[in-house]
Amino acid sequence: MSFKLPELTYGYNDLEPHIDARTMEIHHSKHHAGYTNKLNNAIQGTEFENKSIEEILASSNLSSAIRNNGGGYYNHCLFWEILSPNPKPGSNAFITVIEKTFGSNEAMKEQFAQAAATQFGSGWAWLCSKNGALSICSTPNQDNPLMQVGCGGTPILGLDVWEHAYYLHYQNRRPDYINAFWNIVNWENVEAKYQASL
Repeated sequence: MSFKLPELTYGYNDLEPHIDARTMEIHHSKHHAGYTNKLNNAIQGTEFENKSIEEILASSNLSSAIRNNGGGYYNHCLFWEILSPNPKPGSNAFITVIEKTFGSNEAMKEQFAQAAATQFGSGWAWLCSKNGALSICSTPNQDNPLMQVGCGGTPILGLDVWEHAYYLHYQNRRPDYINAFWNIVNWENVEAKYQASL
């Protein structure tokens, strides 16, 4: 089994002005493609060759090549899926789950933005579901909560805070990039990931 670079459901320029077309093209066709190819090479001939990406990342005995490229593959797949040029809101029931956990939707966004802004160096911020409970955390590099780091559980929303995700347009203004992110989050897909995690 080999992993394939997913096709986007929108064009590289469709998320502008929030994420520029050149960044999207490089991010998807170079960075994500690179993680995909290196993951396939790293698992070839190993016990992980015929496992799903979730099964691979849950293993405790990963080589650095499989961990880094497997994380890069999975994280970016999730990232593209929760973005949309025409985002749809979550249901009232899902918003209620967020409000019960964080006090309000705005409070959740503030906590998430804090996790993203304070992740030192490269990494990701996550909204996770574990047994139906929501939590927010960040992880370094291409790590994610499936690897039993950060908040644990299943990531349902992720933000890439590696510089390659925003530097062409935002330079060192990571908080501006984080703020822009909320304009293109498709909460319908985030909610679907939450439901699948239950």
